Amino acid sequence: MIEKKLAYKFKNQRLLETALTHSSFANETSACSNERLEFLGDAVLGFVTARFLYDRFPQATEGKLSKVRSAIVSRLNFARLAQELRIDKEILLGKGEELTGGRKRESNLSGAFEAVIGAVYLDGGYRKVFNIITRLLKDCLDQKDIFLDYKTKLQELAQRQYKSIPKYKVILEEGPPHDKCFHVEVKVTRKVHGRGAGRNKKEAEQAAAKEVLKHLDTGSKSRTHELKASVPN
Repeated sequence: MIEKKLAYKFKNQRLLETALTHSSFANETSACSNERLEFLGDAVLGFVTARFLYDRFPQATEGKLSKVRSAIVSRLNFARLAQELRIDKEILLGKGEELTGGRKRESNLSGAFEAVIGAVYLDGGYRKVFNIITRLLKDCLDQKDIFLDYKTKLQELAQRQYKSIPKYKVILEEGPPHDKCFHVEVKVTRKVHGRGAGRNKKEAEQAAAKEVLKHLDTGSKSRTHELKASVPN
């Protein structure tokens, strides 16, 4: 299924199997985890995305390119892409991770997506992985939702509806130095309304703000209209 979605057939199936092997499964078996492939895929995705945006938007400033890249190269977006590729259906998890909702966990999906990209790079080379990533990125640019500044929208709504400013707090940091995961909670009117995770505080805060906007009682129609009004053309 993943190969069909990628439109790529692995010559070395073991690479794909390793890319789909979460560390929790590897710890319970003799299999290798996908962590090394995740590290490689992260670097490949960063480089290809930068090149793609550089070519796609020749008039864009460095600041504009960085903003778009941050929206695309994010744990949230990679988790979404993992679901589109059906990685969530095929990732191998340990028993405990499976029971605690690991198949839907953003960090697991994002990491597996990066690992699959790393596996494609090793199996097919730069040109193949470049073509796959750029095809996925073109689809990302059509998903205007990824460009929304959720923190700004939440602040505007909170001030208008509750006369309050959202407060963000890091509640957990986990992972090795090169692959940190920050967990953030956000309070509106002294109550925790949402939580989010990301590779840095900014990304985690955006994820938390997005979670609040899903549930904040502000009227779905007006909220949708206000959010979409800020999406760049």
